[in-house]
Amino acid sequence: MLPPRHLVTLVAVACLLVVALLLHGHALPAAGAKFVASSAFVALAVSSGAAASVYGRLVLAGLVFSWCGDLLLVGASRQAFLAGLAAFLLAHLAYVGAFIRHGVDRGWAVAAALPVGVIAITVWAWLAPYTAADLALPVRIYIVVISLMVILAIATRGRGGSRLIVAGAILFFASDLSVAALRLVQTTWPTYVIGLPLYYAGQVCLALSVSQSRSH
Repeated sequence: MLPPRHLVTLVAVACLLVVALLLHGHALPAAGAKFVASSAFVALAVSSGAAASVYGRLVLAGLVFSWCGDLLLVGASRQAFLAGLAAFLLAHLAYVGAFIRHGVDRGWAVAAALPVGVIAITVWAWLAPYTAADLALPVRIYIVVISLMVILAIATRGRGGSRLIVAGAILFFASDLSVAALRLVQTTWPTYVIGLPLYYAGQVCLALSVSQSRSH
């Protein structure tokens, strides 16, 4: 297996390739590049020692669910979108479990809850007019779970958590907004230009965090 620094480079190069191919309308090669990028962040967690701790194994599970979600979202159908949403929901739940296993500080969680909650409510207010009735409940549940993930990621700082955990969770949250803008709001501007780099940067941060949390 490649060393971590080479895997980080592979994720970055493949991500940029995905964006370039999508911008030029080459969907099938872009899907192949996405497969490489997502497989690389899973390999990065393994190479960084994910198997050595419960925290690492939970993060690895989140990365694997994300890998599944990436492949499912290649499809343009509503069924593919819902399946991808479910896969990413499981990924966020795995990260929630990882952060709890790491240890969270209640004071930090309370302090983070208000700003993150305000952002979550604002996001739903933005998405609600564009969300079909049958998608409203799944989208609301998803927003609640990703918000909880960010709150708990921040709360790990009170128990010595790495900045990589916080960065990874926030970047993942931000990337989800770009997916929502593209799939639900259906913006004409290709939000994946920003969203995909944010997403892969977030996953790399979380994958690397396992090397700093082997005692959990």
